[in-house]
Amino acid sequence: MHPDPLWLDGIPGEALAPPDEGPACLGSDPLLTLAGASDPFFERLDRLRGAPALGPPASGPEREAAAPRVRRNRHWTVTPSLSEIDPGEPSDLLDRWLDDDLRQRLQALSHLAHAESGYDRFGFSPAAFRRAVPFFLGLYRHWFRVRSEGHEHLPSEGPAILVANHGGLLPFDGAMAVVDVLLHTDPPRLVRSIVDRWAGTLPFVNVFFARTGQVVGTRENFLGLLSEGQLALVFPEGMSGIRKPVTQRYRLQPFHVGFVELALRTRVPLVPVAIIGSDDQAPILFDLAPLARRLGLPAFPVTPTFPWLGPLGLVPYPVPYRIVYGPALPLHERFGPEDADDARLVQHLADEVRRTLQTLLDRRRR
Repeated sequence: MHPDPLWLDGIPGEALAPPDEGPACLGSDPLLTLAGASDPFFERLDRLRGAPALGPPASGPEREAAAPRVRRNRHWTVTPSLSEIDPGEPSDLLDRWLDDDLRQRLQALSHLAHAESGYDRFGFSPAAFRRAVPFFLGLYRHWFRVRSEGHEHLPSEGPAILVANHGGLLPFDGAMAVVDVLLHTDPPRLVRSIVDRWAGTLPFVNVFFARTGQVVGTRENFLGLLSEGQLALVFPEGMSGIRKPVTQRYRLQPFHVGFVELALRTRVPLVPVAIIGSDDQAPILFDLAPLARRLGLPAFPVTPTFPWLGPLGLVPYPVPYRIVYGPALPLHERFGPEDADDARLVQHLADEVRRTLQTLLDRRRR
């Protein structure tokens, strides 16, 4: 491994690098920066152009002028549709296990990685993703028995932010959303889940997340995904969502607001996603928060099976999942990038998104 912590197996690994902060960073909003702080996304963009480094100014006309730079230079490669993909003959045992439709979908994603390295700049590997899909597809079809609807609200190309509720201790909700979108879009689309920075500190787990397309939540990574026309999945409840007790099932916790600010700056639509089932897969009786803080963990839950059964107690219950995609919320059509500097407006819009998602959850649970 390269001695620089920002590299992994010779591949740039900004998406894997944990912050310098300790456990205190848990629960913070990784998509917000301090006023006047330099944004590495803009710095890198300017270095690539050979221009003087330019961090986004704190506020005012200069920052408003900086935001359109991403939009004017936005470009992405369109994923080919299924009709353009020839699955060919199965090349190995795994290929023989996968049906033609799934092999087409996986092959369509190969353009996301650089041909020479086999990775994209966030560490995603189509080959690693292909090897992981059978396991998660088994969970999708036989363990969680996922049903879904509203796929027409997912854009066929270009960036969008999928905003979902969170629950269940372990991020199976995000994994099921990734599989569901892959199976129900044409051209096939890969969802890039924004995971908590704490995940970037976990050996092996951080590598697995990156190789299968998930990205540690930093402002730079988030803007990078959107500038490449990708689908970013966010859980604005953060850690509060996965550790809420059973008495708060499907009651959305307060949202972090960074995703709204960046949606306005980049003019990207928001798509609410209601995931029903995640709050039932590991009902939390209570959280031993003091012990969790001492251990540097986001939570130390007590469930009917954990910690009594050890690690096996974290295995999710085989509850049925239902995923519902709601109509897109085009906040960027009502407000401009300059409105992202209004903290009260951004908070109001985040509350509006939260109410919309809560309504979607309540209606589909009936």
